[in-house]
Amino acid sequence: MTSIKREFSAFLDEMQTITVLLPFHYHGGVSTSFSIMDDNNEPFSKMVILSRIALENKMKYICKLEAEPIIGKQYWIMDEFGGKTDLQIGAVIRTYAFDEAFFYNGSLGFSYLKEKTSFKVWAPTATLVKVKLVPLGSKEPEILEMNRGDKGVWQLTVCRDLEYYQYSYLLCVNLEWREAADPYATAVSMNGEYGTIIDMNKTKTAKPPLPPLEQPTDAIIYETHIRDFSIHPNSGVMNKGAYLGAGELNTRDKDGFPTCLSYVKELGITHIEFLPVHDFEGVNERRPKKEYNWGYNPLHFNAPEGSYSTDPGDPYARIKELKWMIHSIHSQGIRVIIDVVYNHVYIRETSSFEKIVPGYYFRHDQFGIPSNGTGVGNDFASERLMARKYILDSVMYWLNEYQIDGFRFDLMGILDNETMNKVRKAVNSVDPSVIIIGEGWDLNTPLLSRMKANIGNQAQLPGIGQFNDWFRDTIKGSTFNLYDKGYALGNNQYYLTAKKVLAGSIGLEKKEKGLFYSPSQSVNYVESHDNHTLWDKLLVCSSEKTDPIIQRQHRLATVMVLLAQGIPFLHSGQEFFRTKKGIGNSYRSPDEINYLDWDRKSLYSDNVDYIRGMINIRKSHKAFRFSSAELIRKHLRFLPFDNKIIGIILEDVGEFGQWDRLIMIFNPSECQQSVQIPKGVWHVLADENKAGLDAIRVIKHPLITLMPISSYVLVSRFLST
Repeated sequence: MTSIKREFSAFLDEMQTITVLLPFHYHGGVSTSFSIMDDNNEPFSKMVILSRIALENKMKYICKLEAEPIIGKQYWIMDEFGGKTDLQIGAVIRTYAFDEAFFYNGSLGFSYLKEKTSFKVWAPTATLVKVKLVPLGSKEPEILEMNRGDKGVWQLTVCRDLEYYQYSYLLCVNLEWREAADPYATAVSMNGEYGTIIDMNKTKTAKPPLPPLEQPTDAIIYETHIRDFSIHPNSGVMNKGAYLGAGELNTRDKDGFPTCLSYVKELGITHIEFLPVHDFEGVNERRPKKEYNWGYNPLHFNAPEGSYSTDPGDPYARIKELKWMIHSIHSQGIRVIIDVVYNHVYIRETSSFEKIVPGYYFRHDQFGIPSNGTGVGNDFASERLMARKYILDSVMYWLNEYQIDGFRFDLMGILDNETMNKVRKAVNSVDPSVIIIGEGWDLNTPLLSRMKANIGNQAQLPGIGQFNDWFRDTIKGSTFNLYDKGYALGNNQYYLTAKKVLAGSIGLEKKEKGLFYSPSQSVNYVESHDNHTLWDKLLVCSSEKTDPIIQRQHRLATVMVLLAQGIPFLHSGQEFFRTKKGIGNSYRSPDEINYLDWDRKSLYSDNVDYIRGMINIRKSHKAFRFSSAELIRKHLRFLPFDNKIIGIILEDVGEFGQWDRLIMIFNPSECQQSVQIPKGVWHVLADENKAGLDAIRVIKHPLITLMPISSYVLVSRFLST
């Protein structure tokens, strides 16, 4: 089909409303009437001008039709001078009427059997759709026309074996032909140019049994990046920087100590969270070690990234290797969380979503301009029914096909509440223990405030955790001001807030003052892949301090993450003072900046041992990880310490573990302090030097001396009379 030279333009903006734009250089922008014709040049409906609006260089006409045009058919608009233009699909696709008319609740993508493969793509605004098939190793494509069915779904079944064929869709929308990869592709070619047809049955793996996870607060999350995890020269891993490397067992550093997965198992964490593993832009899969990227440039949401595979050209390899990695992690009793980036795509204009249904999948402002709350040029319109369906379908695909145990939603505040609640409900139908957490930042996107899945609307998001920036900035100081010091760094101005966040940010005395309604909604952290590591911040804001003091401040902040009510989140390497050499945004910095330095783990082994001990302490008693605000309010109170030292006692908690009372003390001061604790026989599980399940000493008197910048855990088996 050839394009038409448009003297003027016409757009279907509602089901029976057409906007016509006449340039002033065309008959002065004036026409007293318009008519609409179908593709057979027959009159379709009466067309009435409702209003005229003068714009800068054209006249805008709002016109009403008596009948609804059939979306997917071609229509033509005539003016009084005999001028003609095609009726383009406009803002109608962003109306509720369009969503209601074309919502399709069936499966999409390809379905493979050896004797046949079926294709389905949702493209209601297209007038023609074809599938392009490219045999493996061939440059000669085969073009086959698809058939339009209900709800704008185009279908085709090819009755022969198409395994390893690459495919894409050719679509005609608004008289323009576009080629798009299938957004539902589950396997892709090198660099994601095409979808690839494979037999997923060849990749099946059985999920090993995992230790029970009764509640989200039982989780201890360890965030890492596939490549960072093992690319270091002394990681001891054979397949460095790859899925296979992340799953290798019994790896050792140059001193013979465990690294990577075996080390994480020994550390005691329950969940590894990986930065995006879906197919992304930013790394050329033909030379994957020459470029680096975190992975927040989504290309194909349902296919694994190829740069982490030993053979990116083999569509099976990346799938099998990722599944093997997950299986290996599961075999160690550890769960897997993946970072999902449904809030945006890499480039809106070239994305499959925009090519297949232009203007539908992305949010626009009142003037029709694409919104940019994400800061990368586009916001995914999760509130639209087929966009929401896509997110739900994708989450459930990863859950069922890859046996994922959790999802971390990047920039979740861009998405809407209803979508996130539907995700939670769908996931619960398969496995209620699956963790769902996200970044609930309040971003500037044209969605009503009450609809946003952000921290401010946490009451509407039960069962979904949010990264607690209040905790982060209280304990370490502002993330965006390197010189601001938090409570753990000796700033007593954060003292009262620190008490609140340690109690789960739920509002200990008055519920309405809490940030969250449940500790399960609070993901407590002081560093992540974003921004400076805590160590690098300390080198700036505590530059006048000695190295031992900086280490103690770092340790104290990390301990507060692990002992606070809520879900603790550790950035990988945090326990051995991870540094990125002062780089605050390392999303495409080289390996030397981003990798986990396994030599550093040996250098700071004392701190690693201490953090391991604190992890064991947290896991040993359920009172450290209450599941509800009610339990926190019932059992937790603060001890009346002076000098801005925080003391927390958990009382009457024998039903939750072997100890009846638990005390946690945090001293950020650089001075030795003495405090009085409740009477009783107290076993010290953690002091300024050691932490673990074996008592360091027993205290029978009420006075305890605290070393500078230190943390303590004391437990009592029996209530004293």
